[in-house]
Amino acid sequence: MREKRLQLIISFESTAHAMAVEEYCMGNGLPGRLIPVPKEITAGCGLAWKADITQKDELLKAFARENIEYDGVYELMI
Repeated sequence: MREKRLQLIISFESTAHAMAVEEYCMGNGLPGRLIPVPKEITAGCGLAWKADITQKDELLKAFARENIEYDGVYELMI
């Protein structure tokens, strides 16, 4: 069994937002990947961006710079 680690989870209000974020992040070399929203979160469209917690500032600054909207930001042991 894998050891759980603190992870950054960013949820979105729509699947379209989540897919746009995936395209933006992959195109700009930003860390993370799209995952199903963990069961601990009852918000969003069902998709979320997951990255290492150490990349929180980098991602949130990039999202702010590009006016990328998100539903919520979480720190979970997963």
